[in-house]
Amino acid sequence: MMKLPTICPSCENQLVVSKLVCMDCETEVSGKYHLPVLMQLSVEEQEFVLQFLINSGSLKEMANQMGKSYPTVRNKLDDLINRIKMLKNEE
Repeated sequence: MMKLPTICPSCENQLVVSKLVCMDCETEVSGKYHLPVLMQLSVEEQEFVLQFLINSGSLKEMANQMGKSYPTVRNKLDDLINRIKMLKNEE
């Protein structure tokens, strides 16, 4: 399955969803819909969020799994929090 693009390949602005299709009955819904905040994150950022949830929020466990130091993982989380706040403010 193809990954959903979120950034315009021409101008690098945020893309919006304009059409949804049911895979079973082929019903189509058209409009301009903004992507949810979590979908606006990069694939790497989304993976970090998933690992954070899977590890019950344990940055220590994530650092062990990633082979990185706790401060490095903590900084990555802080950066992600700031990015999410910025995206929320743009809504």
